[in-house]
Amino acid sequence: MTLRPGWREDAAELARAIGHESVVRNLARAPWPYTIEAAETFAAGFGEPLEPKFLIFEHQGGGVRLIGVASIGPFEDEPHEFGYWITPDAWGRGYATEAGAAVLRAARAVGIRHVGAGHFLDNPASGRVLRKLGFRPTGRGTQVYSRGRGAPVPSARFEIDLADTGAVDNDPRARMAA
Repeated sequence: MTLRPGWREDAAELARAIGHESVVRNLARAPWPYTIEAAETFAAGFGEPLEPKFLIFEHQGGGVRLIGVASIGPFEDEPHEFGYWITPDAWGRGYATEAGAAVLRAARAVGIRHVGAGHFLDNPASGRVLRKLGFRPTGRGTQVYSRGRGAPVPSARFEIDLADTGAVDNDPRARMAA
């Protein structure tokens, strides 16, 4: 797996990777259908050094392909919100956990200490990823508007304190086994 910032030239591959209703329905900001224009706008948004934001690439059979995104940035009332998505045919292989751990380490390196996250209640797999990364449930439920669904969706809130030296495991595979 490789993480790197996005470039405008990634827009077509980005649109292909995210262009599944099963992905977009679990995101707050992505529209459905996901257009090449949306991908171009997203790809142009990389470059803020204090907001870790990376494309995720898979290496298989000598090839490399874009399979997702992991980032931390402002969202609603949270100045540092962790979010990610993975294209469906790469689900269940640990990429979200591995990329998430790397993004959390990058966040700590630039001085971010508190990170929030959430998942729609009908997407419990994302809750499992957050727990593997060391996020703790806050006990708060919220309604988060999903552009892809066109409606508010019940969500669970999580948080992590990156000042805690054990908050981000150096080897995410150790948490994956838990």
